[in-house]
Order: sequence, then C-alpha cells, then structure tokens
Amino acid sequence: MTADPRLADLTTPSLILDEQKMMQNIARLADHAEALGVSLRPHLKTAKSVDVARRLLSEGVGPATVSTLAEAEAFFAAGVREILYAVGIAPQKLPQVLSLRSAGCDLSIILDNAAQAEAVVKVSQEACKPIPVLIEIDSDGHRGGLRPDDPLLINIGRILHEGGAVLRGVMTHAGESYTVAGKEAHAKFAEIERAAAVDAASALRGANLPCPVVSVGSTPTAHAARDLSGVTELRAGVYVFFDLVMAGIGVCLQEDIALSVMTTVIGHQDKRGWVMVDAGWMAMSRDKGTADQAVDQGYGVVCDETGKIFPDLILSAANQEHGIITRRSGSMTPMPDLPVGTRLRILPNHACATAAQHSHFNVIPADTASALMAWPRFGGW
Repeated sequence: MTADPRLADLTTPSLILDEQKMMQNIARLADHAEALGVSLRPHLKTAKSVDVARRLLSEGVGPATVSTLAEAEAFFAAGVREILYAVGIAPQKLPQVLSLRSAGCDLSIILDNAAQAEAVVKVSQEACKPIPVLIEIDSDGHRGGLRPDDPLLINIGRILHEGGAVLRGVMTHAGESYTVAGKEAHAKFAEIERAAAVDAASALRGANLPCPVVSVGSTPTAHAARDLSGVTELRAGVYVFFDLVMAGIGVCLQEDIALSVMTTVIGHQDKRGWVMVDAGWMAMSRDKGTADQAVDQGYGVVCDETGKIFPDLILSAANQEHGIITRRSGSMTPMPDLPVGTRLRILPNHACATAAQHSHFNVIPADTASALMAWPRFGGW
C-alpha cells in the first residue's frame, strides 16, 4: 500500500481521522440500537466537532449528549436542538442552563442529591421556566448516582416534580464495563445497567411521579446489549472513533480505530533500540489506559504512514514533544527500517484525551478522489 498523497503536506504531529472507518463505526451502533428498538443519543464529548456531529446525529439536530455547557452552546449554535448535559449540575451553572433553554435549546440536566434538586427548583421558580432533569442512577458503583432502592430517589423526585422543575426521567452509565473484557462480560453489565434504570423508573412511577425517559449506555454495554426492555434511549460516545482501550477489552479491533496521530522519525538510539519521533505526550496525551489491561500498549500502537499496524511496535515512552518507539517487551521481531524523515501513525489509548490535544481533525475522506478536509474542534467548559 502506498502513502496517501493527501497527507504529504501535513506538518507533524497531526491528528488524522479516517472518515470511512468513522462512518462504519457510526453505522454499526445505529443498526444495533434500531434492532433493539431504542433511540440513540450519541455523546459528542470525544468529537467536540460540528462536522462530526452532522454525520452522527439524525438530521443533525439530535438527540445528543454533552459533557460541558461549552459543548452544548457550540452544538446548539450549529443546529442541535435536543441535548442532555450528562455531568451532575453545579448550581452556579444553572443561569447558563436557563440561557440556553430561553434561546430555544431543549437542554436537560442530571443530578443525584437533594441539594442540587433544591437549587434547580429555586432557579426554575424564580425564572418561571421549569428545567428538565434526569436523576442519575448508580448501576455499578462506578461513580455518582443513587441506587434504585434508595429512598432519596423518591424524595428527590418529589422535590423536582412538586417544586416547579420537570422530572424527565432517569439515566445511568455502566462505567465499570471498561474493567472487563469480551462480549459476554459486557452483556452482563448491560443487563445490570438496564435493570437498575428500569427499577428506578418503576420506583418513581410507583410513587406517582413521572418518568418518561429511561436512559442507559456506555460504549461497551451499548454494543453488547441483547435486551433493552423498559429502556427508551441508548448513549455512547467513543464508539465513533474507537481506541486501544476499547480494542483491549474486545469492543472493536485495532483496525476499526478511526483516529491516529501522524508523526515523523527524528532520530535513533540504536544501542537502546529506540526510534525517536516528534509526537510526545502533548500530541498523544498522558493517558495510559491500557496499562492495566492484558496488553499494555504504552502511549500507543505504531502504524506505517498508510495506517498498516506494526504489531510489535509501541510508543513506549513520551516526553512533552518527544516520543520513543520500541519493540514491545519480549518481541523477537526485528526493528523495521525507519530512517529519519519516515512518517508514522500512532493509534491512541484514549480517543477523547488524544483528540483534546489538537485544534482540528485532518480528515481522510471516504471518497478517494476528494481532497483532505480540516474539521475544527473546540474545548473549554
């Protein structure tokens, strides 16, 4: 395979996005959600890109999930109308929530305690503008949320419903699914996730409280779920690009990863078996999410300029702007000839963290006759 001439003028390090792989990843989960009879609410936190959102969302308008209000503002300005801000609300952010809703954005928020609920009610009453809320449910002890049988669930539901806010439903995220590998293990977490959300919804309805939305999802469980009875929507985010963490737990293959960082060989330390490149942790991030998996991929897996994987080469160490490529421990494969000036691509451990280091995607179009595209990204909170 020859190098893509469309990449020839890129400086390094550069963030590369393979549009064809991305669209295949998007279609895979969309088809699965449709087969399960639930709507899909993609998480845009990895992309932080309007161009990606337009290819990901139904008619470009939503529904969508975000992790910052800066994302909500940017995507709403681009035409996304129905957004879930899926981080527990800080009371100081409620004026910004109201501002977005007043501008026409159907923005909902999440919370898991009475103090948050009371703050939402207070602001809703003062503005005479009810804010819609989903109560976060703890399905696996991963982070925040309430257990489905926690009496506080009903208490918070009443605070919201009777106080002038809108109790829109419940949501959960099976973050612990990242700690197991294989479709069977992920399917078990998917059922735990589903049961927790459905039980919480039943508890609210049993207390004569509304619960129209039952929202679940993580990339591993979304792909492995077999039955989502009682669930209304499915959320996932990193599946759009995938990464080495997802490959390491069996959600995808390394060949499915649509994101990479192009880098250039700048030197060698032959006695140490090192190849030096100009992509360090500023280009890749410090994320070493595969370190606790069965195979530690260092800071990323090395590919040639076309994206063909060198199975035994990893970015084993990184300084701010220098990366060190070595053979993985125990490898008997000879180091390939990589002269100074050779261009390589590194697959990331964590697509969200690596993408966050860059201002834009350099997109290889699915249409081989089309020119390279630059899709801006944004950051902030």
